[in-house]
Amino acid sequence: YQGYRSTDKEMEWFWNVMTSLTRSQKAAFLQFVTGSSKVPLNGFAELQGMRGIQRFSIHRVGASSALPAAHTCFNQLDLPVYQNEEELKEKLLLAIEEGAGSFEFA
Repeated sequence: YQGYRSTDKEMEWFWNVMTSLTRSQKAAFLQFVTGSSKVPLNGFAELQGMRGIQRFSIHRVGASSALPAAHTCFNQLDLPVYQNEEELKEKLLLAIEEGAGSFEFA
């Protein structure tokens, strides 16, 4: 985590949301964050990034009005601070849906 701690309520919300997603939503999340809809054969410990193995990370960013953003080269999720778990889920699913099949340069 960057800017978050594992004990922050936002991280609890994030992992609650992740466990509540359907299998296809989880695959879409992986595609959104890593550029691949599948976990590597040996698990997350072997996620590939621009510089070889690159661990998944969550970074605290910006205003709560923004959608989460992803950097697939770094397996990085930029996650704003939201008011509650429901808002986090809504914004995350919207970002995944809007990001499906497209990308932008940051």
